Amino acid sequence: MGVENRNVIISEVGPRDGLQSIKRAMPTETKIAWIGALAEAGLSEIEVGSFVSPRLLPQMADCADVVTGAIGIPDLTVLALVPNLRGALAAFDARTHKITMPVSASQAHSRANINKSVEEAVEEVARVCELRKAQSDGYRPGVEVGISTAFGCTMEGEISEDWVIELAVMLAEAGADSVGLSDTTGYGNPAQVKRLFTRLDTELGNKAGGAHFHNTRGQGLANVVAALEVGVTTFDSSQAGLGGCPYAPGATGNIVTEDLVFMLEAMGLKTGIDIDKLIAARAIILSGLPGEILYGHVQDAGLPKGFRYA
Repeated sequence: MGVENRNVIISEVGPRDGLQSIKRAMPTETKIAWIGALAEAGLSEIEVGSFVSPRLLPQMADCADVVTGAIGIPDLTVLALVPNLRGALAAFDARTHKITMPVSASQAHSRANINKSVEEAVEEVARVCELRKAQSDGYRPGVEVGISTAFGCTMEGEISEDWVIELAVMLAEAGADSVGLSDTTGYGNPAQVKRLFTRLDTELGNKAGGAHFHNTRGQGLANVVAALEVGVTTFDSSQAGLGGCPYAPGATGNIVTEDLVFMLEAMGLKTGIDIDKLIAARAIILSGLPGEILYGHVQDAGLPKGFRYA
């Protein structure tokens, strides 16, 4: 199924957000095999790694090799996270299809995560967008930004919604193709989700991006439904619920991709993803990380009798 025929795009972040939260490193060849299996299951967009210092995140030291192995997979958009201009240079050298940059709404989290103030992070996005303009041979990678801690911060507590929207406008003006909202700490609730994404769409129009929710307090899927109701159509999730931000205390629990796909398809929304193939890909995680705890409900309960895809 082509992307244009899907009601919802699920952007898989397990190979990046999931693996960076696990102290052990998955072998490169296993990462590429896992990404291939996810693509075979129907995932059209996968965040495969981070171009960050291997000293800080040795689990991501092979990101360029993983990108090289993934960009040849048909009909797959390959994403990588970059925190700064140096990371963007490496991502562009690897010919990554799209990069995503984290910019926190919280000054404390911004310092802990990328060692920059929020304002400096916005300036870095602008520099990366200028760097993109200088690329040759028709290569024009996408640049998207996710506003981290948009719904609250474990370090600073409540984050002003007015500030989140002001920051989103600044990032769009800096040149980002899209600006989404991330519930890095699992603080968000459905009412808050509706308010912020409604305002984001009003301010940014076609530059309003997707949602990245964590299930830390059990609100992940409820927040997805709330976002759907105000027009959001792209959602990040992680196979088996792996991951969380290593620089935000308690930020465990990405939404489980398998459970998200089931919910959306059961609601009559097309994702283009085969749940059985998706569940089968979990075995590859365990082949590279034996004994790792995997989360989710659908793989245990199975699909309901007579279940039909949308």
